[in-house]
Amino acid sequence: MIKKYQVSLRDNIYGKDVTIVEPSNIYEAILEDNVFVGPFCEIQKGVKIGLNTRVQSHTFICELVTIGDDCFIGHGVMFINDLFNDGKPAGDSTKWKSTIIENNVSIGSNATILPVNICSGVVIGAGSVVTKDIIQSGVYAGNPARKIRDL
Repeated sequence: MIKKYQVSLRDNIYGKDVTIVEPSNIYEAILEDNVFVGPFCEIQKGVKIGLNTRVQSHTFICELVTIGDDCFIGHGVMFINDLFNDGKPAGDSTKWKSTIIENNVSIGSNATILPVNICSGVVIGAGSVVTKDIIQSGVYAGNPARKIRDL
């Protein structure tokens, strides 16, 4: 037996002037006014994306992620909510962790964002891996991401 799933936009709440380039798979999410989502993105249930935020192509935003206003999410950014604490996928969503991205945050292409909080006014360099909360504005890069300069 083959299970086939169609790419879809399902049960979302949209603000004004939202642009979604298909194919994208977005379900049970909230996209506020002036949000742009590029092609080949998946945005899962419960995700909230704030005003004027742009999500570029090939990005994966999993459950339990909130992104603030005026943010930029580069191409191929991956958000993670399962830390594989048992050495394998949790399988139980109660073990997943949340991510909060505040306002005016730019995340470079191919960055990986583990369950963290990132304060307003932060730039994450392309290819970086964010493993810990960021509580001070500035530019962060590397694996793991570290502050490399003030803004």
